[in-house]
Amino acid sequence: MRIRSLLRCRSGSSAVEFAIIAPVLLLMLFSLIGYGVYLAAAHAVQQIAADAARTAVAGLDASERQKLVQEYLTKSTMDYALLDKKNFTTKVQSDPSNPNQFTVSIEYDASTLPIFSLYSYAMPDKHIRRYSTMRIGGI
Repeated sequence: MRIRSLLRCRSGSSAVEFAIIAPVLLLMLFSLIGYGVYLAAAHAVQQIAADAARTAVAGLDASERQKLVQEYLTKSTMDYALLDKKNFTTKVQSDPSNPNQFTVSIEYDASTLPIFSLYSYAMPDKHIRRYSTMRIGGI
């Protein structure tokens, strides 16, 4: 009689179902948080590239523009909590087909972001590359 009542009991079925579904839900939640952190860092790198390009407009040649970009990165007070100034690599290039514009390229080593130490599944690239092209002298 007691065995029959145990076989009919359904009181623990919700706990078993939750134990099956919870890892998938947590993985989805952590993935969402991880990609949110990554996209925030990528957006910040794009903003820094645009600001550095606007700063570099004052330079007369590529070497002076490169110097201005480096000074901007070292002296600016970037208010981005996720980014570290020492992980930036910059490059300023003139456009060979158009002498009136140049491109500031910034690469950020994002391997120090906390999302890469927490997760071992498919995450984006650990290097964020962004650029901004500026025209010299208007249209």
